[in-house]
Formats: sequence, structure tokens, C-alpha cells
Amino acid sequence: MQNNPNGPYDDVFNNLAKIVEDIVRSMPDHQNARIVGYTIITRQPSSGEPEIVHAGGFPGDDDAIPYELVETDDRIFITAKLPADPKNAPFADIQPDSVRIVVDDKETTIPLDHPVDRIHSTYRVHRGVMDITLTRVKNVEL
Repeated sequence: MQNNPNGPYDDVFNNLAKIVEDIVRSMPDHQNARIVGYTIITRQPSSGEPEIVHAGGFPGDDDAIPYELVETDDRIFITAKLPADPKNAPFADIQPDSVRIVVDDKETTIPLDHPVDRIHSTYRVHRGVMDITLTRVKNVEL
């Protein structure tokens, strides 16, 4: 895997992945061990550490999908835990002022404090986790 010249920490993350693999291999019953979902955010806002702005859809709300939202100067990252064995493909409906996560009959709408560029925003579903990366519109507040 070739390193991205704009990602100076690629080597660190590759080494971290090897360390995690070694740790998992040394665990009892390691053949059944799995790591499910993670997001590494390398860019931080100029003010310091990224902050978790909002989390929602916690246990007790049966129709909500649990998520965490992290915001930087130019991006908004949402990570959602999806229900097991969905009948239909989960999807994210990205709008300029909100994101709606839909899995079968469960749905969560996340209002956004800053407008986002729908065209340059993406989502990915992998092993029960949806990672959404939203590109903020510069210098605009909702």
C-alpha cells in the first residue's frame, strides 16, 4: 500500500495495525476475536482536539440508531452502530442541514449546526458500522 504524501501519519497507522494484529493473535481463543468498526481522524481543528458535539440514539429508544458526531474546522464525522442482520441495505440521506440514517424500520435524523456540501460528502457501511464524512460549507452558519 503506497503512502499518501498528504497523510504523514500513514506509517504510524500501518505500524499500529500490526501491533493490534499481534495483540489479537496473543489473545486466548484469538481465532474468534474481531475488531468491529473504528475511525481514525488525523486532522484536528486549529483550536486543538476535535470535540464530540453530539451523540444520540442510545439504548431505551428502540427506533433510534446510536451514533457519535465529531466536528473539525472543515469536516463533520458521524459513526453509527447499525442493527444486526438488516433486511435492506442501510443508507444515509445527506441533506445540507441534516443527515438521516435509515436501516429497515429504524431511522435517526441528525440535525447539523453547519451546512454541508452534499456532493463532497460520503458514507460507508462496513461490518455493522456506518461512517459518514461530511464536508462543511465554508463560512456559513445555519
